[in-house]
Amino acid sequence: MTAARGPLPRRIVVAGHGIAGLTAAGALREAGFDGELTLVGDEPHAPYSRPALSKALLGGADPGAHTLPPGEHGARELRGVRVTALDPVRRRVALDDGASLPYDALVLATGARARRLSPGGGEWTLRGLDDALALRRALAARPSVLVVGGGVLGMEIASGALAAGCAVTLVSYGPPLRARLGPHLAGVLVRAARAWGLRLVETAARARLDAGRVRLADGTAHAADLVVSAVGDVPHTEWLAGTGLTADDGSVPVDAHGLARPGIAAVGDLAALPAPGGHRRVPLWNSAVDQALTAAHALLHGLSAPPLARPYFWTEQFGRGLKVAGPLPPAGEPEYVAGGPGGGPALLRWPRSGTAAALDHRLAVPRLRRLAAGGA
Repeated sequence: MTAARGPLPRRIVVAGHGIAGLTAAGALREAGFDGELTLVGDEPHAPYSRPALSKALLGGADPGAHTLPPGEHGARELRGVRVTALDPVRRRVALDDGASLPYDALVLATGARARRLSPGGGEWTLRGLDDALALRRALAARPSVLVVGGGVLGMEIASGALAAGCAVTLVSYGPPLRARLGPHLAGVLVRAARAWGLRLVETAARARLDAGRVRLADGTAHAADLVVSAVGDVPHTEWLAGTGLTADDGSVPVDAHGLARPGIAAVGDLAALPAPGGHRRVPLWNSAVDQALTAAHALLHGLSAPPLARPYFWTEQFGRGLKVAGPLPPAGEPEYVAGGPGGGPALLRWPRSGTAAALDHRLAVPRLRRLAAGGA
């Protein structure tokens, strides 16, 4: 995939109103685009921070803690409108209100939706603002809670439910967090979770939901007043059917600058980035921001765009705060730059992986990225 330098586009459509789409819109203006810019999103809400939903908002923070400042992109914003189809030959995007939008360049940023245990319902998920507000209200009654999914989102939901005074059980396919964070960092957070009172159930096979009960492969079943699934996501790309842009898993493979083909960028949770052995999605908030900055520049100015920054991720759960820069999970045992293995605040790095982590340690993101790259 290449992006030859040509005439600047005069009409750009950004399909998706999350952080990836918003960042792309702002970055296009900053990179010199002064033409017609349209931003389309299926949620009626003003822009908000998705990470805040499972952290601050679910944990009892002021409901306004999730809001983002208004953008300065000057785009025409279509909220509560869903994109339904793309015609890349005629360069038009169809909308569910019957209208269509012509474009010269296009940003795909429609994100992903929650994967579910069962198509029949009976479970809660946490993906958008409406989900978070409804779950927050439900937790206020202090129901017993069963969280299915031992990834970062599942653990953050469990942390928020415990903070709300609920009895919480978490079912994890394998050790919680280990696949994402590696054994060392996962161990730190799991110990904190147990100290908070989280009941953990590990299973060697995927759980399923049956008549309101979560059933495991060994025949055991678990029930609670409220079941929340956090078992991954599915790229929202059905509207791209027939375009040749999507892979078998629904993701949109892109080059190192975020371009799926000349004139079309894909950013955020639906984009699959080049990685050893193929392409892979990096569904992280900061990665979406970095991808959007790079792809916007590439749409306008070709491959002179800067490369993607080293990945950055953070989580807050069970009274611990963790920030990580670099590939995950890291390989081998960490080196301690500050602190030590006693469980307190620490600054760590894994030279083999090019990864650094700050555990309950105040450190600016640029310095953490330098540390991950081998600097000081």
